[in-house]
Amino acid sequence: MQITDVRVRKVSKEGKMRAFVSITIDNEFAVHDIKVIEGENGLFIAMPSRKSSDGEFRDIAHPINAETRARLQEIILAEYDKEMDNEENT
Repeated sequence: MQITDVRVRKVSKEGKMRAFVSITIDNEFAVHDIKVIEGENGLFIAMPSRKSSDGEFRDIAHPINAETRARLQEIILAEYDKEMDNEENT
């Protein structure tokens, strides 16, 4: 599996949400609305989710294992950092 495109949409700095991200996998499959969130230990990603009838939020799409989640987070946060650096230098 290759992440072939990452698109970052920055949000206002109010609250902990920093951006929404869309990724494309193998130029064939897209996942939208991955969130970049500022946590107590730094930035992390949250996969797209929907509120269920019992009030719990459930991921709509998500990695099956920790290694894949870590790889996705690394790729997404690197692109987020690159976008923020570009914004500061503009």
